[in-house]
Amino acid sequence: MASPAGLRPASPPAIPGAAAVAACAAMAVSYVAVLYAPTVILRFPPPTSLRAFLHRRFACAAVASTASALATAALLRVWSLGDFADMLAVFGIRKDHLLQAVAIPLFLTSLVYAGSFVNKLWPLASSWGGDGDEAGISSAQRLVLRIQAALDDVMVWRNYVVAPFTEELVFRACMIPLLLCGGFKMSTIIFLSPVFFSLAHLNHLFELQQQGCNFMRSLLIVGVQLGYTVIFGWYAAFLFIRTGNLLSPIVAHVFCNMMGLPVFSSPRTKGVASVALLAGSVCFFWLLFPATSPELYNTRLDRCRCWHGFCNWR
Repeated sequence: MASPAGLRPASPPAIPGAAAVAACAAMAVSYVAVLYAPTVILRFPPPTSLRAFLHRRFACAAVASTASALATAALLRVWSLGDFADMLAVFGIRKDHLLQAVAIPLFLTSLVYAGSFVNKLWPLASSWGGDGDEAGISSAQRLVLRIQAALDDVMVWRNYVVAPFTEELVFRACMIPLLLCGGFKMSTIIFLSPVFFSLAHLNHLFELQQQGCNFMRSLLIVGVQLGYTVIFGWYAAFLFIRTGNLLSPIVAHVFCNMMGLPVFSSPRTKGVASVALLAGSVCFFWLLFPATSPELYNTRLDRCRCWHGFCNWR
C-alpha cells in the first residue's frame, strides 16, 4: 500500500479551517436534531413503547450518519481518488490489517478496566466449581440464554451497535479528515474533536428534565457524562488518527459501553481492585504509543502525503 489509509500519495483538497470547524459543528447539531425530527418536524405521533421509540431513533441516526458521510465526501471530493476502496479509506473503512485494528486497541482499552475485572471476578473465585444451578441449567445453557436475551434487548442494540457505529462514523471518520484537511495539527484535532462529540450529548439534559429530574441533579448527571465523553473522545480520536482504521475506535467504544466507568475501589476486594486499576493504568500509558504505532496498521509510511499525515506525526 502506498500510504497509511490506503490512499495513493496525493495531497487532499485543502479547505479553510473555519469551514472545517463549521462543517463539524453542523454535523454535531444535525446528529442530535434529526433525532427529534419525527415528532417536532414530521409531526409523527409519539411512540407507544421503548422499542418503537428506539427503532425510530435508530432510523434517525442512520439518516444523520449518511448525510454526514455524503457531506464529508463532497467537501473532500473523495470521488477524485477514482478507486472505491480509496474513497472508503478516507473514512478509515479498510479491509487490511483488521486483526491488529481490533485486537490491539481492545487489549489496550481493557487495561484501564483491570480494577473492574477484579471486581467482577472476585465473587466467582469464592464460588468456583459449580457447573449448574438449582434449576439444573449448565453454564453453556445459561450463556446461550443470555445471548438470546441480549439479541432481543433493544438497549443492547442501542449501546453496542447503533451508537458506537454511527457516532464513530460521524465524530471520527467524518470530522477528523475535515479538520486535517483544514490545516489543524493532529494534537489540536485530538483535543478539539471531542468538543463536538460532547455537544451531541447535551440533549440528555433536556430529556432528563422531561422525565421529571430536577435541574441540579440533571446538570450533575450530564456534567459527568460530558466529562467522560470528552476523555473517551480524546482516546477515540487518537486511535483513529494513529491506526487509520475506523474499527479501532468502534471496538473501544463498544467495550467502554459494556464496562461503564472504571472501578476505582471496592471494599469486597480488599484493595485488590484499586491496585489492579493502578497497574493497568500504568501499563496503558506505557503501551499507548507503541501499541498504536502506525507501522502496525499500515504497510508503508514512507514519504506519504495522505490526509492522515502519519509521515508528519513523528
